[in-house]
Amino acid sequence: MKKTLLILGCAVFAFTACKNENKDSAETTPVENDEMVSENTNEQQEWQSLFNGENLDSWKVYNKEDSISDQWQVKDNAIVFTPAEGRSSSENIITKESFENFELSLEWKISEGGNSGIMWGVKEMEKYNEPYYTGPEIQVLDNERHPDAKNGPNRTAGALYDMVPPGKDVTKPAGEWNKEVIHIDHEANEGWVELNGTRVVEFPVEGEAWKEMVAKSKFKEWEDFGTSKSGHIALQDHGNKVSFKDIKIKKL
Repeated sequence: MKKTLLILGCAVFAFTACKNENKDSAETTPVENDEMVSENTNEQQEWQSLFNGENLDSWKVYNKEDSISDQWQVKDNAIVFTPAEGRSSSENIITKESFENFELSLEWKISEGGNSGIMWGVKEMEKYNEPYYTGPEIQVLDNERHPDAKNGPNRTAGALYDMVPPGKDVTKPAGEWNKEVIHIDHEANEGWVELNGTRVVEFPVEGEAWKEMVAKSKFKEWEDFGTSKSGHIALQDHGNKVSFKDIKIKKL
């Protein structure tokens, strides 16, 4: 009888302990409340997709009303540019929408020996056939093989082209994806580039400091270069195969 009571007592104790443990666990398990859900939703809503992985509806040809040619195609959820043989001119594409203060996030992959670029503040003007006459460029390059890398570090991948070199080379080899974030804020007069998780370039975006940088560059005689706060984002046709994906932008 004593043995039976002992077993029964142990069982009751174990049941009670288990119940209390479950209660404590329930009390200490974090619950995603309405405020947390709202914050996550707002963060997602801040980002605007510039490429849905299916079509180029958010883009157009620079300075033309022509439809985008099949040099620019969507393949495996990426925008892939492959130059056509025997072509006589370039075909840069720009966003249909203009932006002023923003953070642009994307991934790019350059071909061996390839060259391309990402520009902002681009204005369409009849007198120009290239977006780089108005829009500053963040370089996209195969640093190992393209000769432009030999012209100075301010021509290498991640650089504010011909003005500010990256602090270090963190690019991945040609044929591999590089994650890039470009931050442009005229209110704070601040620009920076993050490449593969490392901030490699910082620069002013207007004022005397900006004018001094331009004056020391190849763009010093270009009257419309970097003069507009608001403009299009451009992906450059430099005659080499290049790919872009996961393109999104957040207005600041």
